[in-house]
Amino acid sequence: QVQLQESGPGLVKPSQTLSLTCTVSGGSITTNYYYWSWIRQPPGKGLEWMGAIAYSGSTYYSPSLKSRTSISRDTSKNQFTLQLSSVTPEDTAVYYCARALTLGSDYVDYWGQGTQVTVSS
Repeated sequence: QVQLQESGPGLVKPSQTLSLTCTVSGGSITTNYYYWSWIRQPPGKGLEWMGAIAYSGSTYYSPSLKSRTSISRDTSKNQFTLQLSSVTPEDTAVYYCARALTLGSDYVDYWGQGTQVTVSS
């Protein structure tokens, strides 16, 4: 059973960089052919796929967020990390890490529980 757990600050000030880590247990992030993804849900809105790092280490980003997003991994800790720069209140959302069979949020088989991030001064 794969388990994912998000961690990071729940409050970030505008213009700062949001940084979240997902710790994975029960499976390796280098296992073929999964995509380790970040997905968010702003209040009152639907899910938004932000990006992913593949089992190979290749990264993929949503075009709308690409300029502000970076996803990396630490295979020794079986973790992957999201950094979102220059945040605004519009980046307030519940942030999920997930394992998916392809890019996007339609084929997620395991989800983290989600973590609320609020952008406010």
